[in-house]
Amino acid sequence: MKETEAIITKYRAVLALFAIFTITGFTACGPADRETAPPEIRTGAERLVEQEFGVIDGMRVGLITNHTAVVGDRHLADILHEAENVDLVALFGPEHGIRGDADAGARIDDMVDEQTGVPVFSLYGQTRKPTPEMLEGLDALIFDIQDIGARFYTYISTMGLAMEAAAEQELRFVVLDRINPLGGELVEGFVLEPGFESFVGQFPIPVTHGMSVGELALMVRGEEFMDGVATLDLHVVEVRGWNRSMLWSDTDLEWIPPSPNIPDFETALVYPGSCYFEATNASEGRGTYEPFLQVGAPWAVGELLASQLNERNLPGLWFEPVTFTPVSIEGMSSYPKLLGTELEGVRYEVMDPHAVEPVAAGMHVLEVFYANAPEEEREALFNRARFARLGGTDRMYDMLTAGAMAEEVIGAWQDEAAEFRLLRSLYLIYD
Repeated sequence: MKETEAIITKYRAVLALFAIFTITGFTACGPADRETAPPEIRTGAERLVEQEFGVIDGMRVGLITNHTAVVGDRHLADILHEAENVDLVALFGPEHGIRGDADAGARIDDMVDEQTGVPVFSLYGQTRKPTPEMLEGLDALIFDIQDIGARFYTYISTMGLAMEAAAEQELRFVVLDRINPLGGELVEGFVLEPGFESFVGQFPIPVTHGMSVGELALMVRGEEFMDGVATLDLHVVEVRGWNRSMLWSDTDLEWIPPSPNIPDFETALVYPGSCYFEATNASEGRGTYEPFLQVGAPWAVGELLASQLNERNLPGLWFEPVTFTPVSIEGMSSYPKLLGTELEGVRYEVMDPHAVEPVAAGMHVLEVFYANAPEEEREALFNRARFARLGGTDRMYDMLTAGAMAEEVIGAWQDEAAEFRLLRSLYLIYD
């Protein structure tokens, strides 16, 4: 009987979506007309090459980058290395390394890039901020990494620390902008509070901020989020052809996984909410080929959790019950949580990417997991310290463990999110 009711509920949701699409001419799927080809987008790196490296002409440069810094089918480092009017002196690798194949949290060591012979300094090893010795002899630092628009994705922390180092050494700092895959409008989550700064939360911004890295760099300088950056010689090479209403799925850009456990756009879309499962003793799906799209626990009953979540009609999402067993996957997750344990849980199904509110959805999933956990499991489900680091506050932990409904938690961040929207309007580049 329960299975029949679940099927009926799902079909009603599908029919409702079909009705909306029919009435609106499918505009709910995004601003672009399905009959019209996506606009051509030119990234900051592509435009730098087209401009013959004008902003760094004649300079000795260091490049903070990874495998996402492509121009056509070539890596920007290779292009800079061959440029006659630029001297590529150093490369700097963030979390996951210069080629993007290291596990999350795995220490990255200094090395020499095989393709160019240029030394690579790790910014995810003993130091996460370029040292004066690393920057010796440089005129400029360039940042070109594809971000995914979530505060706790560490590439923007790397950018902030590099901006601080560049300011200290009086270097030019150039951001080669790339689009925010989640678009330029989504703003959710608590603004990080003083005292909660970490490498997964460097700036006082919400979890999803709706800014490109270039816009965020302008805010970091303008609001002096890092010491000494007010006088930084900052240049942003803008993207062309992108507007704030466009998600990655509205473009013809090729998805290059920005880290091993973000294999596709749908994963990036739900990640800002499902990532909170990293701060639980449940699984965030690492050790499978669908991390963050599925979450589970040894005690969970997938059908029950999915049914309760689907009753809430969360925008743009449907939840399917799932069973999975985390295993060691080289290049993705060598030692995943709950290795070898069969788990039940739910899998996110993205029905309409433009409607998804990932952080809000994450609160609903966390609330339902907490409410359904056996009493002996509930107390240990959330790790308070890790929740504080990801959430940028203790309030989320306090509310959820006190039995607050997801809507109460979501309501608690609305005022500060609105204030942030006003602040960020000073730094927006794109319409």
